[in-house]
Amino acid sequence: MHFSHFSKDLMGLHVWRQTQTQSTINNFYEEDMNILAPRRNDRGDSEGVFRMEFPLMQWLIACVYNVTGKHILITRLFMFLIGFLSISGMYRLLGALFDKPMVSVFGAWAFTFSPSFYYYTINPLPDNFALCCSIWGLTFFFFWYKNKQASQLIISSLLLSVGALCKLPFIIYYIVPIVYFAILIAKAGMDKKIISQLFQAFGFSILPIAWYLAVIPDWEGNLIVKGVLNKDSSGLQILIYAFQNLSSTLPELLLNYGSVLFFLSGIYLAFKKSFFRKQKFILLASLGLLTILYYFFEANAIGINHDYYFFPFFPLLFILVGYGACQLYAAKNRLYRYLTICLLLILPITCYLRMRDAWNPDAPKFNSDLLRFKTELRNAVPKDALVVAGNDVSHFIFLYYIDKKGWGFQDDRLNSDILQSMIVNGAQYLYSDAPSVYTNPEIANLLDKLVLEKGSIRIYSLKTAPSE
Repeated sequence: MHFSHFSKDLMGLHVWRQTQTQSTINNFYEEDMNILAPRRNDRGDSEGVFRMEFPLMQWLIACVYNVTGKHILITRLFMFLIGFLSISGMYRLLGALFDKPMVSVFGAWAFTFSPSFYYYTINPLPDNFALCCSIWGLTFFFFWYKNKQASQLIISSLLLSVGALCKLPFIIYYIVPIVYFAILIAKAGMDKKIISQLFQAFGFSILPIAWYLAVIPDWEGNLIVKGVLNKDSSGLQILIYAFQNLSSTLPELLLNYGSVLFFLSGIYLAFKKSFFRKQKFILLASLGLLTILYYFFEANAIGINHDYYFFPFFPLLFILVGYGACQLYAAKNRLYRYLTICLLLILPITCYLRMRDAWNPDAPKFNSDLLRFKTELRNAVPKDALVVAGNDVSHFIFLYYIDKKGWGFQDDRLNSDILQSMIVNGAQYLYSDAPSVYTNPEIANLLDKLVLEKGSIRIYSLKTAPSE
């Protein structure tokens, strides 16, 4: 199902986030492999260091590039491998929780064909890597829950910390060991053994805490940090977003319509069989509650379009799906068994139908001329030339496709004073698909000559700044 898309360049839903990630990978490979200094293309004449999530995934792909060279195929294959590890992690997590192979098979199979997971499985997003680490972190915690082997708890702690490092929302997964030890200490009190286990379970948490304490102060105006505390937040709007995500995003993109019955059955049967009385599921319920609180805190940022913000929900959703599918299959009524088999078999089909246009080069979710003429646009001027590029509201897509560093602009927001200051600071060329910009008489006075015109995009050399 993915095969024909491996060689395609980045496109589709949230391509701005994909190009941001891929640009960081490219810049590690081409400029500096210092993992503490991830760089963006929209940097002006600066070094472009831009720290958000810890860029471990991006750095690892760049390490592979040092062997294979820079190829988008390598990135997609790397992401595909992460996807397989996530699926196997879901299989093992379900096994640790239920110890029933059928639940594991059904849950992992359904997870594989979540349309959202399927789409992002070959796209460069750190959320994929964080999800994989967090699933396995939970899995090793429940291995330890059963076996009490110290190595399993240490591995769980390491993986949970890496998941949170690579994407901050996954720090909520620490609620599982927190609640476990809170219950244990409340019952048995504190002793040396529990203190040792606490160090094993939370020792690595210092890594994401230290990283985000260091970088978050530089996230000026970031809606993710402000959440519902943002002064523009509206309670009514948040409720509207919640309803739209519950009625559309959840069944269509996160679950797959074919899994909705399993999900609802899983919820119903979990309550009917009083799973909430079992400690393992108290731990999962605490994660579920915190995940819902995370959603409402970030509802403004998530809106109705940012489905990858729902990645922390995936393990909980497909625990319920796997359990519900198994219970329906095992029901005495044969009709339920046949229905379960049919629904499981149609999951790849409904997933494919929903996402078949996700990698459409004729509708890539940005100016298609950037994709169509990317080679000509990249080769038109020297690679190390600083450029001004727009319109691009993301400030990532345009510069990624022309493979240049410099300044991005959006919504025709480029005037002669701004452009003149860019020229003074080293800008040599203007790439633009905005006629209202390059035909502006004041801007035109700063343009030297037309270098190339491809489709809707023009490249102009800029007049050299006068020497002082």
